[in-house]
Amino acid sequence: MLRKAAFLAMVPVLLASTDAPPSLATTFSFTACPGADLSKSMGPIQLLFSAHPETRAVLVTANGCPAYKAYASDYSDANRFISWSMAKTVTGMLVGALVTDGRLKLDAPAPIAEWHKPGDPRAAITLRHLLQMSSGLQHIEVGDPVEKSDTNQTLFVSHTAAMAAAAIDHPLETKPGTKFRYSSLTSITLAEIVSRTLTDSRDPRVRAKAYSEFAQSRLFRPAGITSAVLEFDGAGTQIGGSIMHMTLDDWGRIGGLLLDGKAADGRQVVDPAWLNFMKTPSPTNAEYGAQTWLNRPGGAEGKATLFPGKGPASAVAADGHLGQLVIASPESGPGRGIVVVRLGNTPDKRNAALMQTLGDAVAGFDRPGGMP
Repeated sequence: MLRKAAFLAMVPVLLASTDAPPSLATTFSFTACPGADLSKSMGPIQLLFSAHPETRAVLVTANGCPAYKAYASDYSDANRFISWSMAKTVTGMLVGALVTDGRLKLDAPAPIAEWHKPGDPRAAITLRHLLQMSSGLQHIEVGDPVEKSDTNQTLFVSHTAAMAAAAIDHPLETKPGTKFRYSSLTSITLAEIVSRTLTDSRDPRVRAKAYSEFAQSRLFRPAGITSAVLEFDGAGTQIGGSIMHMTLDDWGRIGGLLLDGKAADGRQVVDPAWLNFMKTPSPTNAEYGAQTWLNRPGGAEGKATLFPGKGPASAVAADGHLGQLVIASPESGPGRGIVVVRLGNTPDKRNAALMQTLGDAVAGFDRPGGMP
């Protein structure tokens, strides 16, 4: 599917063989969380290991309490797991912090100087368009052959020294705001906007430091996230569409922010108005908000990305290549809701079945007094 680039064999260190024998959870733990009933969800949760042997780690939190955690063989709390496109949702949160501060404006022309030369139609692109993947910029997320895809060329081949420059250079193909086109380069452009807002320096080290310090002070530390590792290109732009790393528990904390914007201690980390924007269906794709996937039908690609019809329509997800998922369902389970994190190495051809299992797991968390 277009939402997930089929990354190249040139990064074998990041991609384990998909032909490995089936593996079950070898370490797991339960916590008695008040109001959390796992009885209807444990079957699908266990299937994440038995029926989808590429699963490496699973976490379920209920009202912020870690109800269930499990790892496949050779994985543990010591591991940081790559985000792939889950990074987009984190990038969206960081952009939101600058909007909340009044340093960026959602419906103003995107602050990319290269687009504001006389006669350049890209001047009509707003921050909203970029966040909702409707910029109108020409882009091939997954091509044929795959190595010719814009995303793979930029991340791994021709433009590693200056990814944002390559992304910004793409011409306009359609009128901004009229067509959904999933684009990892769009998220890199958003990360570049964050960097340019934070510093005027062109020194890669200065830019990377400014971005990292902002991410730590405005998102990670307030949320209790301690393991986040961000990767940058040669120009000091964070690879905001694809590459950051965290432990299983910290990906769960990202899920907690997707529930209500709050850390486990109740601190408001993401502004409620911004979170609502991220979770509101965009005009060009009902199953996409702002750098976040929604559990709704009517997707632009003609088939569902998540699992509409299973679990609440209010469920949302950070969704990454090879089956990286942080699912937040505020209308499931007790209190704030439930978060399901699944990390692994599932090829695209098996992704639809994985999503249905995850949908069954989320749907099993009935909220007392009503259906999910």
